[in-house]
Amino acid sequence: MTEITVLIVYAFLVIITLLLQATGALTQLGMGYLLGARDEARTVSGIAGRLERALNNSVTAMVLFAPAILLIVVTESSTNQTILAAQVFLLARLVYLPSYAFGLTGIRSLAWTTGLLATALLYFLAL
Repeated sequence: MTEITVLIVYAFLVIITLLLQATGALTQLGMGYLLGARDEARTVSGIAGRLERALNNSVTAMVLFAPAILLIVVTESSTNQTILAAQVFLLARLVYLPSYAFGLTGIRSLAWTTGLLATALLYFLAL
């Protein structure tokens, strides 16, 4: 699995998270609100609320992860270490999302930290 493949798989994970979050929001807020102008602020709670926060965090993670991968590809600096770091990031994010959705805070925090460290390592390896 190449770094680009990991990036693509992570993008699909973010899309799946978006769809799950939207489904939860639809259930709690209703179609009328979601299709309207949303002038009145409403929030979702429970799993839907946690999925919304997880989605926001996943987009932030993508903003940091994608440039690191693109740097490695553009500079042709792919190694076994960069592939492993990308895979560790993906695995961490695969653990992060359900652990956030189901409120497993210790596991969520460990997965988040692991993903962030893997991303930082990718930048270091791209030097």
